[in-house]
Amino acid sequence: MRIHPVLRRPLPACSLVLLALGGCGKDEHAFFQGYAEGEYVYVASSEAGRLAELPVRRGQQVAADAPLFALEATREIAARDQASAQLAAAVAQQEDIATGKRPAEVDVSRAQLAQAEAASRRSAAQLRRDTDQFRIGGIARAQLDDSREQAQSDAARVRELQAQLEVARLPGRDEQRRAQAAEVDAARAALAQAEWTLAQKRLAAPAAGLVFDTLYRVGEWVPAGSPVVSLLPPGNIKVRFFVPEEALGALKVGQQATVRCDACGDPIPVRIDYISTQAEYTPPVIYSRESRSKLVYMVQARPAPEAATRLHPGQPVEATPQ
Repeated sequence: MRIHPVLRRPLPACSLVLLALGGCGKDEHAFFQGYAEGEYVYVASSEAGRLAELPVRRGQQVAADAPLFALEATREIAARDQASAQLAAAVAQQEDIATGKRPAEVDVSRAQLAQAEAASRRSAAQLRRDTDQFRIGGIARAQLDDSREQAQSDAARVRELQAQLEVARLPGRDEQRRAQAAEVDAARAALAQAEWTLAQKRLAAPAAGLVFDTLYRVGEWVPAGSPVVSLLPPGNIKVRFFVPEEALGALKVGQQATVRCDACGDPIPVRIDYISTQAEYTPPVIYSRESRSKLVYMVQARPAPEAATRLHPGQPVEATPQ
């Protein structure tokens, strides 16, 4: 059997059955003793580092997203900047591939084409003159053949430069563009990873709550995964109380109850969200001659978040089901 560290007020000199039905006195109501308990949120970084900032203190109430602590991040900032520069370079290369050659390079190709066209026109004109001269016997056939070959060569040079100019206007090959796009994606993923790692060096509160404890001081080395701050959000405060088997049948999950405690003011409404199916002996801290041999069942209930701040973990309470 499990033994729970729970405080319980000494029972009146009547049986637990009578207590569950309404108490011994005329003005008393059935109540069961228990304690408040907290489910703490331990905030830790996945990265190791020296604690540089701790703007919160123990016992302070913080809002959601309020900064809790920061670790030194010189290396992570440098890695982020490097990844950002590599991404910019990859994007620039991708844009360069997509636009073909630079305008100055295209202008050079145009000038070369203009020169070749002029040469082609001259050689074509010379070929016509030599053809006419050959017909009247003014030149030898060898000279006509030379003129014809020169004209053909100049015309081929024009076609070559026209093709080069068309290629200069085209973007890179499909395979080249796909490869560069993959480089851009890889650089973007590396930047995202670097930014995530950097963000792990500066953590904020995941929810509003009480700073229950701080576990390191500024300047100390914090291992990866080691909690620096423990938070207690109001929604993580619950009440546990213990009931005898005779009274268990009157309780059910979802049932309303109220709890009272010293310095809590008005009764605090709670809702039962768990009833143990395993019997256990009365916790030793509430043993008495009448109850030490009795078996009880643990019941768990939660208050509304706005009322939960009136309870403190470990605080003894008296629960009265409705």
